[in-house]
Amino acid sequence: MKGIKIVTIGGGSSYTPELVEGFIKRYNELPVSELWLVDIPEGKDKLETVGALAKRMVDEAQVPMEIYLTLDRKKALRNADFVTTQIRVGLLEARAIDERIPLKYGVIGQETNGPGGLFKALRTVPVILDICSDIESLCPDAWLINFSNPAGLITEAVLRYSNIKKVVGLCNLPIGMRMNLAKLLNVEAERLHVDFAGLNHMVYGLNVYLDGKRITDKVLDMISSGETAGETVKNIPDFNWEPGFVKALGVLPCPYHRYYYQTAKMLEDEIASAKSEGTRAEVVKKLEAELFELYKDPDLKIKPPQLEKRGGAYYSDAACSLIHSIYTDRRDIQTVNIRNNGAIASIPDDSAAEINCVITKEGPLPISVGDLPVPVRGLVQQIKSFERVAAQAAVSGDYYEALLAMTINPLVPSDHMAKQILDEMLDAHKDYLPQFTNAQKV
Repeated sequence: MKGIKIVTIGGGSSYTPELVEGFIKRYNELPVSELWLVDIPEGKDKLETVGALAKRMVDEAQVPMEIYLTLDRKKALRNADFVTTQIRVGLLEARAIDERIPLKYGVIGQETNGPGGLFKALRTVPVILDICSDIESLCPDAWLINFSNPAGLITEAVLRYSNIKKVVGLCNLPIGMRMNLAKLLNVEAERLHVDFAGLNHMVYGLNVYLDGKRITDKVLDMISSGETAGETVKNIPDFNWEPGFVKALGVLPCPYHRYYYQTAKMLEDEIASAKSEGTRAEVVKKLEAELFELYKDPDLKIKPPQLEKRGGAYYSDAACSLIHSIYTDRRDIQTVNIRNNGAIASIPDDSAAEINCVITKEGPLPISVGDLPVPVRGLVQQIKSFERVAAQAAVSGDYYEALLAMTINPLVPSDHMAKQILDEMLDAHKDYLPQFTNAQKV
């Protein structure tokens, strides 16, 4: 088999050992001959630390995969087969700002939801579009697999503002939800199937099947009565739903829905946590410092189990399974962010949706679900409107488009508060928002 060249932009991420482990496990069917880890000068030290661990992992596994480290993105991209992106523009310091400023105004401060999600997109979308431009010229046949948050909004921007056709947004949340359901039901995860549909971090499980038999009502009853298998993601408290609420909703919500259905409780918890232990970004910064100390150990030759505390569980399963299935034309079903193409009747055909797809060598083919149920349709449509306007603002640098996006987000209570938060966050992030330098405002 011809060797595969994969380029990972943001290669100095603490998540990278997950990715390397996934490629090693699948090497016999997914022969990655070159893995290029790319980063920026500010990430050079982390890139070298992670890269050295990656090389030790490959040597320990005895697979003929060459690991290359570089700060030269264009050099890495030439003739790539797959490009994965896992970038954080502004690093964790920017995330901490995204979390702390909204809290001052009594608004959820979170990486991918509300004002924080907007500003992460405003910083990230232009960089991703620059990467897309390089892909067009240096490896036009490559698949772009984006893991950077907010993954759905970034996929929306790539679909609308680049010429890249082979793009998939990816999140480990649906896998995590299925794994948690397996724990709740005390069954093997392979026996479960969930019909996922919606948007990234706004996805619902429409139906749940065990060995092909529909058990949706049983699962909704269990969750409605307070049964849980514990946290699905590390950064979201596992608050119980109000008894009967999930049953009435009629579909399985994802953990991020707590920001919308339990806003007051989540805000209260965020404020208390920020005071006691710091924002999630500040907690993660400490975790990453500990991880990178582990990564420096020359005797470490596997992915350390402590990485799961970072929230990266199932990352390699999501990313590597997708690449594996495209490469082998496997035609299995995975949940990804892709152009809707009519699969969800409730959102525009040309918008990005997170939905179950059949994964083929031609890419993911979305499985049609028709309209979303009435109880969840409106919220999904509102968030899709937010994503569309936010993507446009990220490209244009138009102040009022950014204000509109902030205001129509359901976690921001008024246009006046939206303006206050917007102005303070624009000033705090000005070094990473050059498109807004000459933004006109009254």
